[in-house]
Amino acid sequence: MNIIINVFKVIMEEGLMYSVLALGVYITYSILDFPDLSVDGTMPFGAVLSAVLIMKGCNPTVALLVSFLGGALAGCVTGLLHVKLKIRPLLCGILVMTALISVNLVLMMAGTGGLSVASFFRADTIFNSSVATLIPEMIAGYKFRVVIIGLILAIVVKLLLDGYLKTKSGLLLRATGSNEQYVKMLARDPGNSKILGLAIGNGLAALSGSIIAQSKGSADLQMGTGMVVLGLASVIIGLSVFNKVKFMKPTTKVILGSLIYKACLSIALTLGLPTEYLKLLMAVLFTVALVASGTFKRGRSHGYAKA
Repeated sequence: MNIIINVFKVIMEEGLMYSVLALGVYITYSILDFPDLSVDGTMPFGAVLSAVLIMKGCNPTVALLVSFLGGALAGCVTGLLHVKLKIRPLLCGILVMTALISVNLVLMMAGTGGLSVASFFRADTIFNSSVATLIPEMIAGYKFRVVIIGLILAIVVKLLLDGYLKTKSGLLLRATGSNEQYVKMLARDPGNSKILGLAIGNGLAALSGSIIAQSKGSADLQMGTGMVVLGLASVIIGLSVFNKVKFMKPTTKVILGSLIYKACLSIALTLGLPTEYLKLLMAVLFTVALVASGTFKRGRSHGYAKA
């Protein structure tokens, strides 16, 4: 029983925290139809930035917001490269991801005095300070505070994203992904919507990195490896598995997709899969998700008006 509860706890913790990243990927890949690879750079950027700020005494909640803004800025750069310089989407993502490797390294070296890992185990984080202390750490003998806070954060991000996509700006964003010519007929610049969408998507990726770093009490430069695959797999699994559930919004499906994806990984590791095969399993799960869904359909084909 203890093993089952512990596995469930790990699935919920990691699935909910990574679901924020998956929601960002949903914006770029599914709504905008923009193959953005810069997520592999913005996720660790948010983690490293948050870690360095907390080590310098910054409020952990402020560190979350700064990480989101940092990721959004990186997303803007990706958008500007595509919109203004007419560089292809894949190349834009690769350029920004590559640049962020150096940015993350410089930030890490400056913040830790030359170390490759930023550790802040005893510092205040969103999981052990302020309002978080109102949530009991132990429930029925198990530590579930991280799960509860992760659930709250995922729901807040989902609700904010749902609300934004119903605004005029959000409608233009969705229209840009589905019919760019229609947006031009409305005398609107679809390029601005692309830049904004990429900013939001990468901001959420960086926010996810910040949340994960604070939950672990550390950040390293390798955290972003495979994040594009993880995010895409979560989106595809969620939208495919719950395709027939009409009352469920796509953002909810993406969060559930992240939980399913993490459940597959956690169960495999619990059953004895060596950790060195973890990335291989991620690739296999992604392939299975693609095959099961037939083809990667844009999120707009699943509809967004349903409650």
